[in-house]
Amino acid sequence: MSAPQPHAPEHLKGTTTHSRRGATRHGFRYGVDYVLIDPEHGAPGPRLFSRGRFNLASVHDTDHGGPLKEGKGAVWAREVLELHGLTGTRLLLLTQPRFLGYSFNPVSFWLALEGEALRAVIAEVSTPFGDRHSYLCHLPGFAPITPDAVITAPKALHVSPFQDVAGLYEFRFDLAPDRLAFTILHRNGAEGVAAALFGRRAPLTSARLLGAALRRPFGALRTMTLIHWQALRLRLKGARYRARPAPPPAAVTSSEVSR
Repeated sequence: MSAPQPHAPEHLKGTTTHSRRGATRHGFRYGVDYVLIDPEHGAPGPRLFSRGRFNLASVHDTDHGGPLKEGKGAVWAREVLELHGLTGTRLLLLTQPRFLGYSFNPVSFWLALEGEALRAVIAEVSTPFGDRHSYLCHLPGFAPITPDAVITAPKALHVSPFQDVAGLYEFRFDLAPDRLAFTILHRNGAEGVAAALFGRRAPLTSARLLGAALRRPFGALRTMTLIHWQALRLRLKGARYRARPAPPPAAVTSSEVSR
């Protein structure tokens, strides 16, 4: 069998939206820049992008796959997939890259594909409190995940001080050759949050990275700043604050009900 062909790095000039339901309604919409890379057999990227070393934009294995700053990269993702019975897939990582060495990702996505069919997604969620938890999303028997499929899992991690660790997440994944649209809906009675990430896929080039740096300076540091700004706005609106509970003992929650 021939070796898998390296997947050339891609750029996602995306948009993220959040809409809070319940007693204190709130929403926002921002532009974001992600990269889609092959973490195991990656083709060389442009001059301003690196794997595992400093650059304008970079992706480091230690930032993904395991505890924050102590990740094992694709090795960890393979271990999770194999533990749940999925082998022989191609693995891609969708993430916000480090910008001038600074890294923070509210959510990254490990994508397991067989040909063009999406078989599983590991949604890797990180918080400003230094916690991380991942959700393994798949259909029964690892059937192909279609755009209309809804994959649910219990919420396990304290993400926002204004939301309870209760209820369910509903995941939807629409992955096309030229675009993607991922949505996560938190349902907890009358409370909850609808979040989305969508945008166009294109080859990753130094010009696109420079354009991203000019449109949205400071990259991941900007993301962290905006998280605190939105938290302040919610507090001023009167949202009730919840103290941070201990993170879950398990590193991964697997989907329970899928359709």
